Amino acid sequence: MNTRTQTHFTPIDPDLYAKAFQLLDPAPDPAAVAAPAAPSPASVILAAAQPVHRPGPVEKTLTDALAFLDTHGWAKHRLIHPEGARCSIGALRAAAGARNAAYGDAGNLLLAEARRQHGKQWESIPSWNDSHTGAQVRGVWEAAIRRAHHLNI
Repeated sequence: MNTRTQTHFTPIDPDLYAKAFQLLDPAPDPAAVAAPAAPSPASVILAAAQPVHRPGPVEKTLTDALAFLDTHGWAKHRLIHPEGARCSIGALRAAAGARNAAYGDAGNLLLAEARRQHGKQWESIPSWNDSHTGAQVRGVWEAAIRRAHHLNI
Protein backbone atom coordinates (compact mmCIF):
# COMPACT_ATOMS: atom_id res chain seq x y z
CA MET A 1 0.00 0.00 0.00
CA ASN A 2 1.45 3.32 -1.06
CA THR A 3 0.18 6.47 0.52
CA ARG A 4 1.25 9.78 -0.87
CA THR A 5 1.15 12.89 1.23
CA GLN A 6 0.47 16.12 -0.52
CA THR A 7 3.05 18.75 0.45
CA HIS A 8 1.52 21.76 -1.21
CA PHE A 9 1.70 24.19 1.72
CA THR A 10 0.59 27.76 1.44
CA PRO A 11 3.56 30.13 1.69
CA ILE A 12 3.71 32.19 4.86
CA ASP A 13 4.40 35.85 5.37
CA PRO A 14 7.36 36.08 7.83
CA ASP A 15 6.42 39.64 8.81
CA LEU A 16 2.95 38.47 9.79
CA TYR A 17 4.41 35.84 12.14
CA ALA A 18 6.85 38.37 13.63
CA LYS A 19 3.97 40.75 14.36
CA ALA A 20 1.89 37.95 15.90
CA PHE A 21 4.75 36.85 18.21
CA GLN A 22 5.37 40.47 19.20
CA LEU A 23 1.72 40.75 20.24
CA LEU A 24 1.96 37.52 22.23
CA ASP A 25 5.27 38.41 23.89
CA PRO A 26 5.79 42.17 23.72
CA ALA A 27 9.07 43.79 24.70
CA PRO A 28 8.98 44.95 28.32
CA ASP A 29 8.08 48.56 28.95
CA PRO A 30 11.12 50.31 30.55
CA ALA A 31 8.85 52.02 33.11
CA ALA A 32 7.38 48.66 34.17
CA VAL A 33 10.85 47.17 34.65
CA ALA A 34 11.96 50.07 36.87
CA ALA A 35 9.03 49.74 39.27
CA PRO A 36 7.94 46.16 39.95
CA ALA A 37 4.21 45.74 40.10
CA ALA A 38 2.45 44.51 43.20
CA PRO A 39 1.61 40.82 43.03
CA SER A 40 -1.80 40.07 41.68
CA PRO A 41 -4.28 38.28 43.95
CA ALA A 42 -3.98 35.20 41.74
CA SER A 43 -0.20 35.01 42.19
CA VAL A 44 -0.57 35.40 45.96
CA ILE A 45 -3.08 32.55 46.02
CA LEU A 46 -0.81 30.37 43.88
CA ALA A 47 2.18 31.10 46.11
CA ALA A 48 0.18 30.18 49.19
CA ALA A 49 -1.01 26.95 47.57
CA GLN A 50 2.49 25.39 47.43
CA PRO A 51 2.55 21.99 49.13
CA VAL A 52 3.80 22.08 52.69
CA HIS A 53 5.34 19.00 54.26
CA ARG A 54 3.47 17.94 57.34
CA PRO A 55 5.49 15.38 59.22
CA GLY A 56 3.71 12.25 60.32
CA PRO A 57 3.63 11.32 64.02
CA VAL A 58 6.72 9.08 63.80
CA GLU A 59 8.80 11.67 61.94
CA LYS A 60 7.66 14.37 64.38
CA THR A 61 8.52 12.25 67.41
CA LEU A 62 11.97 11.43 66.04
CA THR A 63 12.63 15.06 65.06
CA ASP A 64 11.46 16.38 68.43
CA ALA A 65 13.56 13.78 70.27
CA LEU A 66 16.69 14.72 68.32
CA ALA A 67 15.99 18.40 69.01
CA PHE A 68 15.68 17.47 72.71
CA LEU A 69 19.10 15.78 72.57
CA ASP A 70 20.56 18.82 70.83
CA THR A 71 19.15 21.14 73.50
CA HIS A 72 19.65 19.09 76.68
CA GLY A 73 22.50 16.80 75.73
CA TRP A 74 23.01 13.11 75.07
CA ALA A 75 23.83 10.60 77.80
CA LYS A 76 25.07 7.03 78.08
CA HIS A 77 24.31 4.42 80.74
CA ARG A 78 21.34 6.26 82.24
CA LEU A 79 17.91 7.38 81.16
CA ILE A 80 18.28 10.91 82.54
CA HIS A 81 21.55 12.51 83.62
CA PRO A 82 21.31 14.79 86.70
CA GLU A 83 22.15 17.77 84.46
CA GLY A 84 19.23 16.99 82.11
CA ALA A 85 20.90 15.04 79.30
CA ARG A 86 19.13 11.87 78.21
CA CYS A 87 19.88 8.69 76.37
CA SER A 88 18.08 7.94 73.12
CA ILE A 89 15.14 6.18 74.76
CA GLY A 90 14.82 9.00 77.29
CA ALA A 91 14.69 11.54 74.48
CA LEU A 92 12.00 9.49 72.71
CA ARG A 93 9.93 9.42 75.88
CA ALA A 94 10.32 13.17 76.37
CA ALA A 95 9.33 13.87 72.76
CA ALA A 96 6.34 11.52 72.67
CA GLY A 97 4.99 12.60 76.06
CA ALA A 98 3.51 9.14 76.58
CA ARG A 99 4.05 5.59 75.48
CA ASN A 100 1.73 5.91 72.52
CA ALA A 101 1.76 4.47 69.00
CA ALA A 102 4.11 7.17 67.67
CA TYR A 103 6.54 6.45 70.51
CA GLY A 104 6.53 2.71 69.75
CA ASP A 105 6.80 3.14 65.99
CA ALA A 106 9.57 5.75 66.33
CA GLY A 107 11.49 3.42 68.65
CA ASN A 108 11.10 0.51 66.26
CA LEU A 109 12.27 2.60 63.32
CA LEU A 110 15.25 3.93 65.31
CA LEU A 111 16.28 0.43 66.40
CA ALA A 112 15.86 -0.90 62.85
CA GLU A 113 18.14 1.84 61.56
CA ALA A 114 20.66 1.16 64.35
CA ARG A 115 20.70 -2.51 63.35
CA ARG A 116 21.07 -1.61 59.69
CA GLN A 117 24.08 0.60 60.41
CA HIS A 118 25.71 -1.19 63.35
CA GLY A 119 24.70 -4.84 63.10
CA LYS A 120 21.72 -6.97 63.99
CA GLN A 121 23.00 -7.89 67.47
CA TRP A 122 21.32 -4.90 69.17
CA GLU A 123 18.21 -5.99 71.03
CA SER A 124 17.27 -2.63 72.50
CA ILE A 125 17.81 1.07 71.99
CA PRO A 126 19.59 1.50 75.36
CA SER A 127 22.14 -1.25 74.64
CA TRP A 128 22.87 0.22 71.21
CA ASN A 129 22.98 3.80 72.57
CA ASP A 130 25.44 2.90 75.33
CA SER A 131 27.82 1.12 72.94
CA HIS A 132 28.33 3.90 70.40
CA THR A 133 29.74 7.41 70.10
CA GLY A 134 27.60 10.51 69.95
CA ALA A 135 28.36 10.94 66.24
CA GLN A 136 27.29 7.36 65.49
CA VAL A 137 24.09 7.76 67.49
CA ARG A 138 23.30 11.06 65.76
CA GLY A 139 23.85 9.47 62.35
CA VAL A 140 21.29 6.80 63.15
CA TRP A 141 18.79 9.40 64.39
CA GLU A 142 19.18 11.45 61.21
CA ALA A 143 18.79 8.37 58.99
CA ALA A 144 15.68 7.28 60.90
CA ILE A 145 14.16 10.74 60.46
CA ARG A 146 14.89 10.66 56.72
CA ARG A 147 13.31 7.22 56.49
CA ALA A 148 10.19 8.33 58.38
CA HIS A 149 9.96 11.33 56.07
CA HIS A 150 10.33 9.12 53.00
CA LEU A 151 7.69 6.70 54.32
CA ASN A 152 5.45 9.66 55.27
CA ILE A 153 4.84 8.25 58.73
